[in-house]
Amino acid sequence: MSAHVCLSFQDAPQIALNKNLVDLLNVTPGKCLQYVVIEGTVQPVREPLRSQFQEGSVGVIQKLVLREHKLVWNSLARTWTDRERVLHQRVNAVPFNLIGGDGASVRVLCPLEATGPEMETVHEKFHQASYGFTDLLGQYLSGEKPKGQLETEEMLKVGASVTAVGELILDTDRLLKLRPPTDGSEFFLSTGDFESLRLGQEGQAGSWRALACVCALVGVAVLLWVGRRYYKEMESKRKRERERMEFEQMWERDREEDTENLCVICLSSPRGCVLLNCGHVCCCYSCYQALPQPTCPVCRQMISRVVPLYQA
Repeated sequence: MSAHVCLSFQDAPQIALNKNLVDLLNVTPGKCLQYVVIEGTVQPVREPLRSQFQEGSVGVIQKLVLREHKLVWNSLARTWTDRERVLHQRVNAVPFNLIGGDGASVRVLCPLEATGPEMETVHEKFHQASYGFTDLLGQYLSGEKPKGQLETEEMLKVGASVTAVGELILDTDRLLKLRPPTDGSEFFLSTGDFESLRLGQEGQAGSWRALACVCALVGVAVLLWVGRRYYKEMESKRKRERERMEFEQMWERDREEDTENLCVICLSSPRGCVLLNCGHVCCCYSCYQALPQPTCPVCRQMISRVVPLYQA
């Protein structure tokens, strides 16, 4: 949740839903209040939605979900893990108003675009999967074991108390309407009171801030690691350069020596380094640096380090 939304929550005025609200909007510039809090009771404009499973339950928003539950074999953990998948989901809604204490009403527009509301579960049934021996064999071969399907129905019931946060307008037919804010602020519908909604959103904002701090710390750690690695690479490069200059200086001193001391690879420069741990003196430093693999040209043993050869 962004800080902008939390700030809007702090600034949003709580408006009493009564018959004086029409007169208030009528004298407001643009006949619009950009971000307000209104509480009222749900009442459908026409026929409400009826529960498919619970007789007598009626509402204005209905959510039907069918979920598949199964066990999946985890080869790394060597165990079966639960997995859930939505097979089917349908949301139905009918136009509805929020009714105030004196009978004043406000029409809620685009309720499915709102965050929330928390709906009541009116039906929940788990259909257990049944299978025979061949099914069991196929499950162990495929690594998937169906458990069953969970069928749920949730409804925003008629008569429920709802707290709405959005943009309030007065239509040309003098009908109050609450819609998603045009300035990008978040639209809320909640079955709790405004204080519970505010605390919940502030809690989410705190979680986002904590996550941002963690990401920042991880970013700093990565930068430090990259910087340390770059520093070590530069130190290694400077060390190799110092060794090269040292070997070149030694080569300048020994360039007049006989051909028996020439590098076995280039046959032009004097042998100028001792390869460890084998101890062979067989090449110049330039040829050592050009070796495709760090192995001795004589015995093929791995070279752990190289030191300059000083001759008296």
